[in-house]
Amino acid sequence: MARQAWDPDRLAARLPFLRRRGLLAQATRAFFTARGYIEVETPCLVPAPGEEVHLAALSTTVHAPDGAAARKWLHTSPEFAMKKLLAGGAGRMFQLARVWRDHEGSDTHAPEFTMLEWYRPGADFSSMIEETTQLLRAVLPPVVTCRGVTTDLAAIEVLSVAEAFARHCGVDVLASVGDADRLAADAGVARRDGEDWEDLFFRLMLGRIEPHLGRQNPTFLTDWPAPLAALARRRADDPRVAERFELYVCGMELANAFAELTDPVEQRARFEADRARRHALYGREDWPLDEDFVAAVGRMPDCAGIALGFDRLAMIAAGAARITDVLWL
Repeated sequence: MARQAWDPDRLAARLPFLRRRGLLAQATRAFFTARGYIEVETPCLVPAPGEEVHLAALSTTVHAPDGAAARKWLHTSPEFAMKKLLAGGAGRMFQLARVWRDHEGSDTHAPEFTMLEWYRPGADFSSMIEETTQLLRAVLPPVVTCRGVTTDLAAIEVLSVAEAFARHCGVDVLASVGDADRLAADAGVARRDGEDWEDLFFRLMLGRIEPHLGRQNPTFLTDWPAPLAALARRRADDPRVAERFELYVCGMELANAFAELTDPVEQRARFEADRARRHALYGREDWPLDEDFVAAVGRMPDCAGIALGFDRLAMIAAGAARITDVLWL
């Protein structure tokens, strides 16, 4: 019979990683507290877990004392709840939240994991890159090695999606938006059956671009094409792209950040498009659109926010090869 995670020998092998995780959590809380952030705790069981097209959520049924039943979902991110607090005037906030995503599992993925998420009213895109860099340097050693990749935090790389596609695929990705045939021809690949522009974009990202990111130095991959804006606002000077970045360290995707959208009309339109695409691709059980969140979007202050995979940060801090190395059980 396989040994359990709590087996004394197996636990002893993980304890150095787990102690480093504990120190990392302390340093993270100290970093944000010193900058005037408040730590919040929002519900894990929610009426709508998120609207990401490719994420699968887990649900349960909650019963009231009178027996009335209500379907609830384990959130895939605390984003909706934290933005409602922003709309209410809570100000700078951060959270180390447990989140759940079904159908996930690998050396760097787990179905239940910890998300570090923070929001800063008045922050713009550039200041969020700066603050994220400061966090990395505050909680990690100057040079980190994880999964065979060594990254020096003394310098950062800021690279737009368009620059990355030009460098590693030789294409003008913004000129191809919505045209999968053109992107395939420009990149010199065959389009797969049923593959649309977004599918091909991410196939090229995973195969040709991500292997080059966040290796020698952390990479902030910025200015995502507008159809991939998620909850980010479009750039005023170039509406073809959104004020969104992803962060890579030690070759791993570590964080996703936005200059936040505060237009409820556009937010509703994006949600409806995402829901239609999710239904067409997966046909999964669904939840009502979170009308309370859409209303809150229109009352949010101008701000920036970021979601960072804390378990992966712990892997980097400890030099661990697998996410299970930094999980207590």
